[in-house]
Amino acid sequence: MTEVPYILDVLVSLLLLLGLFFLLTGSFGLLRLKDVYARMHATTKSTTFGVAGLVLAALLYLRYLGLSSGLKESLVLIFLFLTAPVGAHMIARAAYRAGVSMWQGGVVDEFKEWEEKNR
Repeated sequence: MTEVPYILDVLVSLLLLLGLFFLLTGSFGLLRLKDVYARMHATTKSTTFGVAGLVLAALLYLRYLGLSSGLKESLVLIFLFLTAPVGAHMIARAAYRAGVSMWQGGVVDEFKEWEEKNR
């Protein structure tokens, strides 16, 4: 069994903690925020950064041990950063077009203004 350097151990631990922090924050956002749009925004952002932290930790650790070339982890990160925002946008747009109302405290509806201008 190879000895893992202290700095790598600390870096992997920090990335894991950072990823878990973002995932936990997103879970609280899902529970606490008022409408589907705010919930979707909070969970998408935090999930993206949370999973990125976990995957980067795995990439560093497995790369050091020689168990991975890092290609799969890099592809996961690229796929995540490309698809998560697009998926969130499509969910929000579908919810808006389905008539899901915003929270009454929401003050700006930019899509409504844009939609009326471009009709």
